[in-house]
Amino acid sequence: MEASERARLETFWRKIAELFTPAERPSSLLVTHLLPERPAFVRAVGTVSELRAVLPKPKSITAVARREVESSFTVDELTRELFADPDQAVAYLESRAAGESLVLLDVGGYFAPVLDALCERFSGTILGVVEDTENGHRRYAERDKLPCPVVSVARSPLKDPEDFLVGQSVVFSTEALLRGRGDILHGRPALVIGFGKLGSSIARLLHAKGVHVTVYDIDPVRRAQALSQGFAVARNREASLSMAGLVLCATGSMALRGEDFPQLKNGAYVATVTSSEDELELVGLPDGYTRSSAQEHVTRFETTGHYFYLLNGGEAVNFIHGASVGPFIFLVQAEILAGVRALARGDLTPAVHEISADERSTIALTWLNYFNR
Repeated sequence: MEASERARLETFWRKIAELFTPAERPSSLLVTHLLPERPAFVRAVGTVSELRAVLPKPKSITAVARREVESSFTVDELTRELFADPDQAVAYLESRAAGESLVLLDVGGYFAPVLDALCERFSGTILGVVEDTENGHRRYAERDKLPCPVVSVARSPLKDPEDFLVGQSVVFSTEALLRGRGDILHGRPALVIGFGKLGSSIARLLHAKGVHVTVYDIDPVRRAQALSQGFAVARNREASLSMAGLVLCATGSMALRGEDFPQLKNGAYVATVTSSEDELELVGLPDGYTRSSAQEHVTRFETTGHYFYLLNGGEAVNFIHGASVGPFIFLVQAEILAGVRALARGDLTPAVHEISADERSTIALTWLNYFNR
């Protein structure tokens, strides 16, 4: 990053922090991707709250970014197991923020399985959760009863530019890996599983490249939307799997189970937009499949009479090339800071909330002032 760009970024975050620092700063734990632009956001979180630990998503850590964050904050290892067992989760929070008022900043619903135990047994107070992703939003929203407020930015209009650009990066990285093997997208039928904001963006971008796209979504409303936009919609998911040369999983939950993989067309490529543990049940792959490296970031799975390829080990394929969406990511990150202030006020009910339209407008106007140049 050029010095002038870094200075602009730091000034932007100082302004956002000035706008959204609570009257009484809570403590926080931050789950985040540690991509190259992320340290500035982490420092902003440390301005609006007492940041007790950063928990980087395991498959999206840039070494330079980690070193920069470690120079100012505690960085701990993040696993699903850490927040699967209530005793272990409570002990971790006690080790980092005992007796404090705490905001949990989440990416993917990591805290959801143990949220009741954290709220009941933590020696401090869980003020609530700020969730960034659609996958995490559903993990919290599908609960019968929440023990604390959850502020979700997953469905914010400020996230639309990010979703579109992430879709571009997914298609770019997928095409780059195929070309590295002498294959191309054109002429290879694609199945996009999941037609939310990200899946629909991917479908449109593939179509623009001359790819015949079929869409499948468990939600009939989204299937109707896909049909209205000119996409083929799978009436039979299994049959569509058997005909697709490329399967892109964009559900944020379990897109392919173990029994689905043998249904894939021979030579099909499979890619995801999130982590393999969320989208792919690779542990359920039938016995007899062997895996080998076809090339860097491409794994070949083979058994008698059948083979397919998995891109980037099932992790988000766009992270191979940095997954950058430019300054548009700062819109969503700024909304996360607004979520911290909303929870710090202490007046939200135990339910899923969004920040106000006025706050979003303030963020957008501030962002335009710095980045519309």
